[in-house]
Amino acid sequence: MTPIPARVRFDEAAPLALDIARDIAAEGFDVLLVRDVLGRFSVVVDDREASVDEGRRERWTAALAGLGAYATSRPLAFGSRLFSTAELLRSARVVSEASESAGSRTGAVRLRNNTVVGEDWAKVSTPGPEPDGTRTHRTALYGFKGGVGRTTATAVLARHLADQDKIVLVVDLDLESPGIGPLLAGGGLPASGIVDHLVESAVGNADNLELVTRTSYTPRSGFGELWVAPARGQGVDGVPYAYAEKLNRVYADTPGAGFADRLADAVRACEEAVKREGDSDRRPDVVLLDSRAGIHDVAAVAISRLCDLALLFGADNAQTWTGYGDLFAAWQSSGQAREIRDKLRMVASMVPDSVHHTMDDYLDAFRSRSYDCFRATLYDEVVADEAGADPDPVSGRVSASGTDTPFSPAEEDDAAPHHPIPILFDPGLVGMDALNSPRWQDRAFVQAAYRDFLATATPLILSAPDGGGSEEGTA
Repeated sequence: MTPIPARVRFDEAAPLALDIARDIAAEGFDVLLVRDVLGRFSVVVDDREASVDEGRRERWTAALAGLGAYATSRPLAFGSRLFSTAELLRSARVVSEASESAGSRTGAVRLRNNTVVGEDWAKVSTPGPEPDGTRTHRTALYGFKGGVGRTTATAVLARHLADQDKIVLVVDLDLESPGIGPLLAGGGLPASGIVDHLVESAVGNADNLELVTRTSYTPRSGFGELWVAPARGQGVDGVPYAYAEKLNRVYADTPGAGFADRLADAVRACEEAVKREGDSDRRPDVVLLDSRAGIHDVAAVAISRLCDLALLFGADNAQTWTGYGDLFAAWQSSGQAREIRDKLRMVASMVPDSVHHTMDDYLDAFRSRSYDCFRATLYDEVVADEAGADPDPVSGRVSASGTDTPFSPAEEDDAAPHHPIPILFDPGLVGMDALNSPRWQDRAFVQAAYRDFLATATPLILSAPDGGGSEEGTA
């Protein structure tokens, strides 16, 4: 067990509490470890099938008391004395411990982490097919830090996909700093935006909002369509548009309509609007979610719930790797590593290429730090199997009949989540007025900067979420 310090602080409390829960599970009991919104812990022991003697109760209570300020006033509870033990253990907010199968204990450890915000980071899922069997490919574009060119890359990618005969919808989820809407639509914004849907849906009043507009971009083939759903609409004549007042209210949870559900409903309403207002009577083939930066609830919902692919933008600096390391560690600790890593792919943005710092040198350094970040958190620890077979040097997998194989790709694996997709830096991109530069995406320096990004990201976006092949004609 981890040694208990004289004064337990927040960071120390979690591993100590988990050790206690594991020790209880080792004695044959299923355990639910609950952390409240202040970070304090309590343990629920499922004793419905086997009673707990007084000696064990006293010993476990004493161990929990060692958490000091991070033990609740009633740190030990028993399932036989609770009114709804089964419902509590089956709650959607409960996750199994990531290392549940480790060791020799016979009981299971489950976790419930109650927080004021950010719970959606630990609720990973992938959207399924539509009722008619079709699938909308949803990709989130995210950067832990702002200023990495995410919004411009979204615009370039959206136009490229429309050139591939796709119906493309771009949704601006950067609510505090809207950008992609005006960039794609110019002055032709719809009356309402994502913020309007979030506010109106909270009071059951979101019907018939004008949420999307078809941009003036004409795809090369003539068959694609490019639509945008802005964060901020342009309002209606004669009525002040109170954007800040709406923004102050969008994150509130309401009975039966939490923020995550309302954000998902807003995106779906935009998709349905494209089908209703478009020429082809079809839902979008591709939805690009321009997410807010940072560890924020919008990003949590976009990455963990709304998309089947998340492109993670970053530069090779300490802020990038510290930030992604914290985020990846949160997924690891909540038992979501396996589910989330299948969605992720790193993007090395604004890669320099000069005499003093070549592109290859930069990407090698980026890949190495990215690999270290993934390996420490989201990749599995690889050991030889029982027959003594070593991991495959490329995939990192060990074959084991009838068992799940670990996932730990090699650093050089160019299909692995950690392997960066490059966007080159060009001075012409700095300060470019895209709104007043017709066909700016066709300029030679723009094409050169995004060539590798488009070539790699497009098949990833158009492939099936389970890793199946991309659609024909998308290269």
